[in-house]
Amino acid sequence: MRAGRRLRDLSQRISPPQLTVLSFALLVLCGAGLLALPAAAESGEGTPFAAALFTSTSAASVTGLAVVDTGGHWSPLGEAVILALIQVGGFGIMALATVLTLVVGRHLGLRMAVRTGSETKTLTLGEVRRIALGILAVTLVFEAALMAVLTLRWWIGYDIPFGSAAYLGLFHAVSSFNNAGFSPFADSLMGYATDPWITVPVAVAVVAGGLGFPVWVELWRFARRRGERHTWTIHARITLSVTGCLLAVGFAAFLALEWDNPATMGGLDLRGKLLTGFFQAVMPRTAGFNSLDFGAMNTQTLLVTDLLMFVGGGSAGTAGGIKVTTFAVLLFVVLANVRGEPTVHVGHRRLGEGVASQAVTVVLLSLSLVLAGTLALMTMTTFTLDEILFETTSAFATVGLSTGITADLPVPGQMVLVFLMFVGRIGPIALASALALRRRARAYELPEERPIVG
Repeated sequence: MRAGRRLRDLSQRISPPQLTVLSFALLVLCGAGLLALPAAAESGEGTPFAAALFTSTSAASVTGLAVVDTGGHWSPLGEAVILALIQVGGFGIMALATVLTLVVGRHLGLRMAVRTGSETKTLTLGEVRRIALGILAVTLVFEAALMAVLTLRWWIGYDIPFGSAAYLGLFHAVSSFNNAGFSPFADSLMGYATDPWITVPVAVAVVAGGLGFPVWVELWRFARRRGERHTWTIHARITLSVTGCLLAVGFAAFLALEWDNPATMGGLDLRGKLLTGFFQAVMPRTAGFNSLDFGAMNTQTLLVTDLLMFVGGGSAGTAGGIKVTTFAVLLFVVLANVRGEPTVHVGHRRLGEGVASQAVTVVLLSLSLVLAGTLALMTMTTFTLDEILFETTSAFATVGLSTGITADLPVPGQMVLVFLMFVGRIGPIALASALALRRRARAYELPEERPIVG
C-alpha cells in the first residue's frame, strides 16, 4: 500500500515532459546493458560499454549512426536488440508526442474554459488506448507492406534464400518506417542505388513515418469522405506542403550539385541519377540510409543536407529535426513582421498565442546545441568543419547520415554525439510541451519600452 501510494505521489509530481525524458533514458540504458553482453556480439566477447551505449542511443532515438559495423559486429541477438530498440523507440516517440500534443491542447482548453465558465473534457485512458492502437495499426501496415516488397525483391531478384531475404526485409522495413537508417549492409544501400524496387519503397516508408500520426488521421478521414468537403487542419496543411517543397528543393539541389561528380552521380545514366537524387533528397527527412557516398560529395551538397536535416520531418512522427511546422511558423512570423502585421496568419487561420515564441525558442536552443557540439568535436579531432558540422547536425536531428568519421571519433567525441542524439530526439518534444504547459497569465504588466533592434 505504501509503495503504491509513493508511486502515485511520484507520478503526480512528474510532469509529462519529465516522464518522457525518464522513460527514454531507461530504454537507452536497458538497451546498452543488453548490447554489452558477450552473447550480443558476433565474436562472443563483450562490447565496450561506450560502444554499446552509443548504439543503444542511436537505435532508440531512431538515428542510425554507428561506431561498429551493424551486420559484422553484432550477433543475431544483438541485431534483435537493435531492431527492438528501433521499434519501441519509434512507436514510443509517436505515441508520446501525440499524447503530449493532446495534453497540451486540453490544458490550454481548460484554461480557456475557466475564463469563460464552460466545460471541457480531459484526456481519458480510453483515448490514450485508441491513440496507441491507431499508431500501432499504421506502423504494422506500413512495415508489413514494405517487408513483403523487399523480401520478394531480394528473394526473386537477387537469389537470396527466402529466410535471409525475409530477415533483410523485416530489418529494413522497421528501420525505414521508423526513420532509423540502420542496415545490416556495411555500405547501407549503396549496392542497390539504381534498383527502384529497393530504394523507392524505402523512401516512401521514410516519408510516411516522418509525416506523423496526426497527419495520417487527416488523410484517413479525407479518404473516407470521398465526394464530401473536408476541412484540413492547419497542422496537416503545413506538414504536407512544406514536406513536398523540401523534397523538391533537395531533389533539385542533389542533381545540380552532384550531377558531374565522378565519385557519386557522375558515372550513372539519367535514370540512375534521377533515382539516386530522389532517394538522397528523402533521407534528410530523417533516415540514415544512403545510396551514394556522402564522404565523396561536394561541400555545397553537405551544406544543403545540413539544412534539410536540421529542419527534419513532421511532428508526432518518427522523423527528427526542429520539425517542418516549426520551420514554417518561423517563415510566417518573418512574413508577418515584414508586412507590419500584429498577428501571424496561416491559411485563413490566426496562430495561437505563444506559438511563435515557442518556435523561436526551439530553433535557437537547437542551433545552440549543434554549434556547441561542433565546437566540442573540433577541439577533440582534426576533422574538417564540413565533416564535423555534418556529423553533429545528423546526430541532433536523429538522421544517421555520415561522411564516415563516426567510428574514428575518440570516445569523448562519441559521447558528445550520444548527448546530441538523446536531446535531439526528446528535447524538442519535451521542450515544446513544457513551454506550453507552463504558460500562465500575468497578474499585471510592466511599463513598455522598446530596445533598438537591428
